[in-house]
Amino acid sequence: METESMRSGYTTGACAAAGVRAALLFESGEPWQEVMLLALDGTPLHIPVKAVWRTAGGITAEVVKFSGDDPDITDGVSVYTTIRHLAAGDGIVFRAGEGIGHVTKRGLSVPVGEPAINPGPRRLIGKVVEDMLGADAALEVTISIPAGVKLAKQTLNPILGVEGGISVIGTTGVLRPMSEEGFKNSLVPQIDVAKEAGFSTLVFVPGKIGERVALRYGLPREAIVETSNFIGFMLEAAEKRGIARVLLFGHIGKLAKVAAGVFYTHNRIADARLETMAAYAAAEGLPAGGVKELLHANTTEDALLVLQRAGLQARVCDILAARASARAERYLFGRMKVGTLMVTLAGERLGMDETARHIGEDFGWDEQEMKKDKTM
Repeated sequence: METESMRSGYTTGACAAAGVRAALLFESGEPWQEVMLLALDGTPLHIPVKAVWRTAGGITAEVVKFSGDDPDITDGVSVYTTIRHLAAGDGIVFRAGEGIGHVTKRGLSVPVGEPAINPGPRRLIGKVVEDMLGADAALEVTISIPAGVKLAKQTLNPILGVEGGISVIGTTGVLRPMSEEGFKNSLVPQIDVAKEAGFSTLVFVPGKIGERVALRYGLPREAIVETSNFIGFMLEAAEKRGIARVLLFGHIGKLAKVAAGVFYTHNRIADARLETMAAYAAAEGLPAGGVKELLHANTTEDALLVLQRAGLQARVCDILAARASARAERYLFGRMKVGTLMVTLAGERLGMDETARHIGEDFGWDEQEMKKDKTM
């Protein structure tokens, strides 16, 4: 199989743990150029160390991140780990250096105010320290990834409440090529953060179009959750966490698929946009010639022009929105209320059902902005 030949790498957490081992080896006069770690799942990791040196604050080691065949944004960046011995009884104290964020919102695996160094890396570093210095060792560990200041802008960290840089992550220390399951699970913490912020109603956006327009409509940023193509998975995750209502908010090209019962919306997996629009347009009286024209449209935006000329755009889009909500609620066996609001690429409101209207009103959305869009 293709995945069997793909190379694994090691996480930023494993880089930091290797840096701790290398710094302690350097301190004791032993070779440090390559260290061996046992990942938390028992996988042996052989990690090269680029450099180790003494500083005014202790001993610093530099390890270059290797992501294998995973498309990880931190591949090739330097992870710097500085150790400093503390007074007996202080235990291991973690500090955030340059490029490492701090947690500012509840709901993540690290408390508010702490460096964004996840539990997995903390445990892995703890194992290294215990192995080399004993269970009662007291050590300050400062992790820095200078490139993290810029890289954080390419992550969900600003939404999740990690400010000032990236997180030091890794469940075991081994970085295997990103699976679909791994990517899906990386989206879920958004729900936890929103819930901890006090929101029992969330706004699900498949991408940046929905997010941008939702903010323009006055919906709260803290309640907005990006789902990517995994709408069904994220709906289930929200229901399991006790979320009461979800507003599906985004471009008609994605949400028309949900109206057809498609909950994984990647275009290579399912692309029923035009067929769904054509079916509901035909049911509302679009003549056969118009249906054929709609089916041969290049994009959903082109298809909307067909509906517009026939005077059916508002009616069909409202039906599609209601249908998307109904299919989503059926998908969840009625355990959560779902509303849907569809927009164009330009942000013009197309279709909306009653649940969506109620959610928007409860959030106090900008009615004037919505009316302005409707007449564009």
